[in-house]
Amino acid sequence: MNYFSSDFKLGILGGGQLGKMLLADTRKFDIQTYVLDPSPEAPSRMACNKFFQGSLMDFDTVYNFGKQVDVLTFEIELVNLEALEKLEKEGVKVYPSPSTLRGIQNKGRQKAFYKDNNIPTSNFRLFENLKTLVLHCLEGKIPLPFVWKSTEFGYDGNGVKVVRSVIDLENLPDVECIAEDMVPFKNELAVIVVRNPKGDIKTYPVVEMEFHPEANQVEYVICPARIDDAVAVKARAIALEVSEKFNHVGLLAVEMFQTEDDQILVNEVAPRPHNSGHYSIEASYTSQFENHLRAILDLPLGNTDSKVAGIMVNLVGAEGFSGDVVYENIEKILAIDGVTPHIYGKRETRPFRKMGHVTIVDEDIVKARKIAEEVKGLIRVVSGQ
Repeated sequence: MNYFSSDFKLGILGGGQLGKMLLADTRKFDIQTYVLDPSPEAPSRMACNKFFQGSLMDFDTVYNFGKQVDVLTFEIELVNLEALEKLEKEGVKVYPSPSTLRGIQNKGRQKAFYKDNNIPTSNFRLFENLKTLVLHCLEGKIPLPFVWKSTEFGYDGNGVKVVRSVIDLENLPDVECIAEDMVPFKNELAVIVVRNPKGDIKTYPVVEMEFHPEANQVEYVICPARIDDAVAVKARAIALEVSEKFNHVGLLAVEMFQTEDDQILVNEVAPRPHNSGHYSIEASYTSQFENHLRAILDLPLGNTDSKVAGIMVNLVGAEGFSGDVVYENIEKILAIDGVTPHIYGKRETRPFRKMGHVTIVDEDIVKARKIAEEVKGLIRVVSGQ
């Protein structure tokens, strides 16, 4: 099929920042794009050929949107699966496939998948609701502390909580959930895998993630991860195995723990471009977004190696500020060599909302990390008075 400068149409479910960054590469290749998002001010609106406003969870909305395109992909997992399954049966190419998404969308199913396929992961127990979990805690059947996760609708640290006592379970939603063993780890790592329908497969280098202590959000993504080569080899091998078992097409971000004794445990996966791969826009030969596009169109995959060391700093709304966004000191960070800000186009800020990111590239990872600290200290995402 002729994808470029033709009548071919690519549909993207979700119009957030991931879609906006993906659209930069569709524009490079001149591919027609349709985007569906519930928000009239979605960041992707400015960058696609046709924008549709509507619910991603509504069967008819997703089905009718999908009927207009040749290939359908998504930048968020919370989409109507039944509509995707019907579209696939009717000949629309959906990547990643609905069956892959079904195994990932629910975290209980995802964890069971790892156990069933002998993929190393932390021990867990599934509960149909919070009441049952509380009863098990009160009866001493679950060792404290543990990590509570809702099985659905979690994102950016929402739907996850460390439970150190029964009191921590108060005010949590009464939904299906899992209780995961706390893993003593020394690093949180991620590997992005890209795979096309032919089965060609590549991994990006292992990245290391530093988290905000309160918001449970990534503050820094560091590539390459500052780990032993043997650990990196093991992490990439496990990520490849996860991808092949899920039989996924497109990008798969595999988040992992490196334990104190250098075991690798899979935490969770995301079947789409991912925060842990944003550094690749400036630092890699082929960005994660271009490779997602190449994969879902069954084109040759691009080189996943890094040209230079890259560190990404997330720009999130400062605490105590809500309203029309203002980026303080952006001119100061632009004056630093190797610094590139990405502003997502969300007009309203609120505490810890992802509003953008900054990439720092340098030949020297230590120097890049120092500049990242400087950038973090300078730029503030606040609201106009």
